[in-house]
Amino acid sequence: MAREFGIVDLFAGPGGLGEGFSAAGRETDTRMDIRLSVEKEPTEVETLRLRAFLRSFENGFPQEYYDSLNAGTPLPDWSDIYPTKWAHAVAEARQLELGEPGVFDEIAEVLDRNREALHGDTILIGGPPCQAYSLVGRARNKGKVCYVAEDDHRHFLYREYVKILDRLRPAAFVMENVKGMLSSTIDGGAIFRRVLEDLQKAGDGYHLVPLAAPIEEGETDARDFIVRAEEHGVPQARHRVFIVGLRSDIEPPEPGTILLQKTREEKRVSVKQAIFDLPKLRSGLSRNDNPETWHSEVIEQAERIGGSLSVPEDVRDEVAKLLSKGILNSSPRATSAKGRRAPRMPDELRQWLTDPGLKRILHHETRGHIADDLGRYLFSASWSKVRGTSPKLEEFPWFLQPEHKNRDSGKFKDRFRTQLAETPSTTVTSHISKDGHYFIHPDPAQIRSLTVREAARLQTFPDNYYFHGPRTRQYHQVGNAVPPYLALQIGRTIRGLLE
Repeated sequence: MAREFGIVDLFAGPGGLGEGFSAAGRETDTRMDIRLSVEKEPTEVETLRLRAFLRSFENGFPQEYYDSLNAGTPLPDWSDIYPTKWAHAVAEARQLELGEPGVFDEIAEVLDRNREALHGDTILIGGPPCQAYSLVGRARNKGKVCYVAEDDHRHFLYREYVKILDRLRPAAFVMENVKGMLSSTIDGGAIFRRVLEDLQKAGDGYHLVPLAAPIEEGETDARDFIVRAEEHGVPQARHRVFIVGLRSDIEPPEPGTILLQKTREEKRVSVKQAIFDLPKLRSGLSRNDNPETWHSEVIEQAERIGGSLSVPEDVRDEVAKLLSKGILNSSPRATSAKGRRAPRMPDELRQWLTDPGLKRILHHETRGHIADDLGRYLFSASWSKVRGTSPKLEEFPWFLQPEHKNRDSGKFKDRFRTQLAETPSTTVTSHISKDGHYFIHPDPAQIRSLTVREAARLQTFPDNYYFHGPRTRQYHQVGNAVPPYLALQIGRTIRGLLE
């Protein structure tokens, strides 16, 4: 007999977790549909609403969507063409900040209605903001005068999640956060244990189980809740905490069970497999950009690198080879044309990412950089290609060293980091919205950081996923999300437990 589960997605971002869960909910008779998404950022809510609207079409996205994307024209006014479906999407994806006065009361009615209508068959997903738990965020907070962790409300936003858990009493929940949550402390105690206790006692009581480690009787080791995305077919080494809760009336899996099976190491997806089919682009100059000026600056940087004895010979040879072949001065900075054939990736991932109705590539446009950064990108990508590692800052030649006061502190040794072609990428974070120094393209000829679409590929957003807002906000949305392809696998796991 078919069952239907209603999903509530908190701190939803652009919808990575919800995208995977709703896709898993369309694969069998056990439906899982998003009933409510809550997010505070207006641009992310625009993206969420568009995706909610598109999912409302049972037999594929509307032709008007493809017509607009393929023609490169603005999206239609959906409220005019499909008023009922658009109104439903607006009601589903709400711009609200959890923890602010009146917000809980505003959504309580939706929680109650879905709990009663579905007879408890609901699922709660989402991850409270991670700035207070992340290692980078904690290091930044230490430098703030009079910063008191106990007074930082972000440490306790998980309680908003627990509050809604109490009200909704779902059959299952999935809470995601950064690995730094495991070591974060408040009032001298570990925040993670407090979180686990609060989740366990919420609502009707919950069995807490890990996804990627064997389920144990008794107390689970905190590190067992870590899921490593690259072990599950995602082309990115993203390590995050996922806590799964099953309501006390639902039988938990047997001890020793591993819910989320790993991909064999030799089957892991590399950066090259994920993005090398996209068209080649040149970077730009942040000022007075044109192909001739850009080309001249790159040649000057390449000659400096190639002529310096402080640069290893194999790196100089790689730069010389690049010069002899010709720099990509004729390549555009942006394109929507389909690209090359990439090295073969797993069929399921390819089907997840690609869409035969889409004739153009979205969000594939490069940034502009200062001339010295072009030299740093060229050096780093050439080093990485011949040596299989990204160079540390102290390995850069003296003339490419940035003039930062804290350059020698050791805190920024990976300040310029190339993503290696033959391995999964490092973690794509929201920092990519500020600059591209940590996300240099592995092809030395392109001399640039990753585009929004390349970052979205590493995050496994489908190619037809449209991100609203200016490019900076698009990067921010991509970096803050749960990889949808990982979410698909987690969604299937939860569906299987509830079936």
